Amino acid sequence: MTKIESSPNREKTESPTPGALGRLLELMGRRIGTQRLDRLWIFPPLVRGRKEWGLVAASCSTDDPELREVITGSFVAELTGQGITFQPELATEGSAPPDRLPRIMDGVVRRSELPLDAAREVELGGDGEAFQALIQEYQTDEDSEAP
Repeated sequence: MTKIESSPNREKTESPTPGALGRLLELMGRRIGTQRLDRLWIFPPLVRGRKEWGLVAASCSTDDPELREVITGSFVAELTGQGITFQPELATEGSAPPDRLPRIMDGVVRRSELPLDAAREVELGGDGEAFQALIQEYQTDEDSEAP
């Protein structure tokens, strides 16, 4: 079953690079494997002018059911005179028991020097269809028409 929680209402800033968060999610699904994606924390992107930064933390299943591997995906995207640049990065952060991860993600927001809002938490449980539905939420019309 898919559980989705949204962050509190906050004034939305128009993205200069629509679809960048969807591209990051697609990359994470390909590299990590959707069957391993247990839960995601999608932080609202930060926007300054024509540049956007995004962060997604993933709780991934491991051989040990008592632990989850934490992998983060981040991107920097910028609208330039020649189109949109997109620079993603994935990093393994470590592992922790699954019940501790929500507190860890709350701590990321509290300790950050950046103006982060609370993350949107999405429980996937390795469900590839739920992951595809999530990606569609973040795609733009241009993304869906791309070859």
